Amino acid sequence: MSRLWRPGGAAKGFFSQFQSCPGFTEQRFRKQFFETSTSKFREFSMSHFLDRLMFFNQEKESFSNGHGIATNEDRSWEHAYRDRWAHDKIVRSTHGVNCTGSCSWKIYVKGGVVTWETQQTDYPRTRPDMPNHEPRGCSRGASYSWYLYSANRVKYPMVRGRLVRLWRDARKTLGPVEAWASIVEDPVKSESYKSIRGKGGFVRSNWGEVDEMIAAANVYTIKKHGPDRIIGFSPIPAMSMVSYAAGSRYLSLIGGVCMSFYDWYCDLPPSSPQTWGEQTDVPESADWYNSTFLIAWAPTYRKRAHRTRISSPKCVTKVRRL
Repeated sequence: MSRLWRPGGAAKGFFSQFQSCPGFTEQRFRKQFFETSTSKFREFSMSHFLDRLMFFNQEKESFSNGHGIATNEDRSWEHAYRDRWAHDKIVRSTHGVNCTGSCSWKIYVKGGVVTWETQQTDYPRTRPDMPNHEPRGCSRGASYSWYLYSANRVKYPMVRGRLVRLWRDARKTLGPVEAWASIVEDPVKSESYKSIRGKGGFVRSNWGEVDEMIAAANVYTIKKHGPDRIIGFSPIPAMSMVSYAAGSRYLSLIGGVCMSFYDWYCDLPPSSPQTWGEQTDVPESADWYNSTFLIAWAPTYRKRAHRTRISSPKCVTKVRRL
């Protein structure tokens, strides 16, 4: 036997049976062993692995005067790739989280799970002499399902642990408004949860508990300081008209102050509202095509158009072709 290859385990059993046979050679044993093992391993979905081990010993048949070959190998492993793109149905949706584009997307669903997305291509034409809206969408939208099922996505209400413990203890003996007052009016309790802001420590709660806490805090603030001390930031209108209208309506009914989403992240380009008295992003992007004079203010244009309006700068590009 060659010292470079010593059979062991199942191979050792085969070896002991063949060793006494007439005409036994190490090469013949190897061939018989691998042929027998291959047939067994194929039953356990190991064919692709073995095909790679025996790559140079595969039976090949050439065609087209040797320009192509046909190999006798298992290709069931390709089903995993094909199943990646399988789907049960296609639904229409958009990716509206912190985006004003509201691009239309085809969402491919399999077993109730989003598998992948592609851009819709059925936008109507505005006029024959105007650029097409489509394709609309960006790389962030194409990978949105990654965020949808990410472990970092917040799916439940989270409250700072120290605050929720204080709240639950107070609610055992007090009503909602009185419980909130007992926390914020106590310097020690108030300092205990405010001093750890920015350090995490959030725990999972439920909507009933957090809704009651928010309502109690609002009622307490209104009774003690007045309704104009309740200030809310609306979401981007294009993100969710339902949540935008609900929040704005609530603040209006209680006499609170409704701030815009620009006040949330300090991203207000002041030129348009101060000059024309209207909010930004007023004209349709395709209308840029009709402009006779465009000012591309570098920081604002680069951020607003190429980062938060990725699907729109093509209208500016087409203007340059005139």
